Formats: sequence, C-alpha cells, structure tokens
Amino acid sequence: MPLKSFKPTSPGRRNSSGHTFEEITKKKPEKSLLAPLKKKSGRNNKGRVTVRHRGGGHKRRYRIIDWKRRDRDGIEGRVAAIEYDPNRTARIALIFYTDGEKRYIVAPSGLSVDDRVMSGPDAPIRVGNALPMSEIPNGTQVHNVELTEGKGAQMVRSAGASAQIMAKEGSYVLLRLPSGEMRRVRSVCYATIGQVGNVEHANIKLGKAGRTRHRGRRPQVRGSVMNPVDHPHGGGEGKAPIGLPGPKSPWGWYTLGRRTRGKKQSDKYIVRRRGRRR
Repeated sequence: MPLKSFKPTSPGRRNSSGHTFEEITKKKPEKSLLAPLKKKSGRNNKGRVTVRHRGGGHKRRYRIIDWKRRDRDGIEGRVAAIEYDPNRTARIALIFYTDGEKRYIVAPSGLSVDDRVMSGPDAPIRVGNALPMSEIPNGTQVHNVELTEGKGAQMVRSAGASAQIMAKEGSYVLLRLPSGEMRRVRSVCYATIGQVGNVEHANIKLGKAGRTRHRGRRPQVRGSVMNPVDHPHGGGEGKAPIGLPGPKSPWGWYTLGRRTRGKKQSDKYIVRRRGRRR
C-alpha cells in the first residue's frame, strides 16, 4: 500500500507521512461485530498504574476478530470488504460465509474483495486460508499462528509480519518468527497462509507529538531530569551524570546486560533465540 507525504505547511507537517487508505472499501464497520472499549489509562483493577505513559487518545470501538476459525472448517467465505481497524496496525477483512454468518479476520497481503477463503485440513494452500501447520508445505509464509491447539492465533498478527515454516519434526513444526527466533510449535495448531497486509506501516513518520497523543500515548520523560525521589538517575545541578555503574529503571533494576525474560516452561520449544547470529 503506498504512502502519502504532506506539504511542509508547518513544522509538524514537514517530513511526516501517512496512509493513502486506497485498499479500504468500506468505511462504516459491521455493527454486529462491534464491542465497547473502555479506556484503562494503563491502570489495573485496583486503580494503580501498571503501564506508564498511557491515557487520552481518540475514542474507539473494538472489532471482534475471529482468531480461531476452527468452527468454520469446510465452510467457504467471501471477502465482502477491507476495513480500517483503529485497534491494530493491520487491516481487517469482513467475511460473509455461505451459511449467512459474518466475521472479521486480519487481512493478509494480496487479499481483495470477492476472494474466497476457507479453513480446515482440506482447505487449498491459498492466501487467507487457515490450516493445521502439518498440512502446510515447508517454506510457506504464514501468520496468525496458534501456540496452543484451539486457543486461537497469538503470534505474527501485526502489519507486515510473517513467519516461515522451516521443517517438520514428528508432531512439531519448526518456525522462523519475524524476530529471527526459531521455535517449535505443535503441528496441529492452525496458521493462516500469507503475510499480514499493510506492509508499509513501518515506514510511517508521525512528524509531531500530537499524532502520538491521538493514539493514547502520553509523553515519556527522561529519568535524568527527574528528582531523586522519582528516579535513580534524578538529582544534580544542570546536566549531571547519573552517578551509577549502569543505567537503572525507575524501580532500581539494571537495564543494560540484564535478561528480562525469566525461566519459562516454554523455553524448551525455543531452538534459537532472537537476535543471535546463525
């Protein structure tokens, strides 16, 4: 999808870019697939901030996405429209099934109106179809990957993302994820053929702070300009060094050279971690 650049009529417009939305074919969402979305502002059920720098932003309504697609096995669907979803970077496709049901799926790259999609072990290897990974040939690009059978897609769902099936080993499939991580996933888990659409999303330049505020993200402040009571880097007259062997988080954890992922039961499925050279 092409991008559009703006004339530099103001400093905020200079060097900023946006989407052309050429692929959008329907502006109003399907009412039966909408749900209310209350703003949490980064707070948990006790009212405490657990995620900083959240709040404000444009009002949204949640689009109910079909992440499982298992109960639609063998039922063909037609792509009725490609729509914009404010809750995710990818576009969504409205599917009309032959039995009259309507559902949203994440729109893969190359999927257009009136295309046919299907799910199930007998579905053809075609963009937009969901199959068990045991039925997908090696080297195929996939997205919306399940980690647990029947739980629904959990990985590879953002704009432009795709994983590749590298090999099949018994009841497991070896996947190369967008981060470069090599991971084993059970072959009975479902995945969707193709790459997630809106590939040019990563090239968008917001250009001004206001566009970030519209997304519900508040400003981030450096710890070195805070007071000592607020951050380990705070205090001092003027621009001062932090006075520590290494930088710390606001809660005193060292932030360089320390692994943030603890020991998890799923570590045994990771063949090669992300960021490591071959």
